[in-house]
Amino acid sequence: HNIAYLRMIETARTRLASLLGMKLREMAQTQLFPVVVRTEIDYRKPAKLGDEIIIRGHLDAVERARFWCAFEMRRAEDEALLITCRQSLALVQMPQGRPLRLPEDWMTRYAHLIKAR
Repeated sequence: HNIAYLRMIETARTRLASLLGMKLREMAQTQLFPVVVRTEIDYRKPAKLGDEIIIRGHLDAVERARFWCAFEMRRAEDEALLITCRQSLALVQMPQGRPLRLPEDWMTRYAHLIKAR
């Protein structure tokens, strides 16, 4: 089912957020959360029950108030591309629900995580 892919992307995004310094415990303390604004998924090929799936993710772009993460899922057996996905996120201060500008040093601090296109 297609929702299974999205669940796996959610897990991969949480791991990527950790690489970006967004640790779950710290987010709970600061009440500053990365919130998904948009998800784009292209379903290329179906996985089959029992397939081992490899998920790769990277920071795709950084803008003033949002950033993009990109993911791809491949079947381990033959490297067949199953899906590509991009998500736009914003940093939101809770409980106000107010989006914040990204820190100015994000582009330089995380440049190593942005995959060349």
